[in-house]
Amino acid sequence: MPEILVLYYSHRGAVQEMARLVARGIELVPGASARLRTVPRIASVTTVAQPAIPEAGAPYCELADLQQCIGLALGSPTRFGNMAAPMKYFWDGTGALWLNGALAGKPAALFTSTSSLHGGQETTLLSMMLPLMHHGMLIVGLPYTAPELSTTKTGGTPYGASHLAGSASDLPVSAEEKTLCIALGRRLAEVALKLNT
Repeated sequence: MPEILVLYYSHRGAVQEMARLVARGIELVPGASARLRTVPRIASVTTVAQPAIPEAGAPYCELADLQQCIGLALGSPTRFGNMAAPMKYFWDGTGALWLNGALAGKPAALFTSTSSLHGGQETTLLSMMLPLMHHGMLIVGLPYTAPELSTTKTGGTPYGASHLAGSASDLPVSAEEKTLCIALGRRLAEVALKLNT
């Protein structure tokens, strides 16, 4: 069955929960399957390394995961209006895929979590698009046909799914945010399957 990669980095758990919701949306589409992957934390001391296999959660992503997928959902918490360093570090290592055009023409969607409504939800999603566009990927957003985009008081943008975690990162993913994550996964899967025929 064609797989769509749901690649995320999560520090406090919200992005991980969003990834699972996006994956649920993908798997609601007949003929589509989700493959959950994450990236390891990075440290300023280069001799410190994460274990080769995470103790819990999704396995670490390998370049083969990107090559094998028919689409990508990419998620990261916001760090000053940009993706978190571990996710950026991962993408900085995808030059071989860029050289052979392995991702060109595949659809991609994005999701993020921020501590405040004005903490960079949209700039993070837009900045996450940049390496994907360099790879030739096609960006899939959330259209306003999703009514939750017009009613949400927390996260949710046309650029992708988002979550307002609060300054203590203790706010749960809201009902609208959950619905938008699932809708994003479903939309990505539908587009990926059409492009993969």
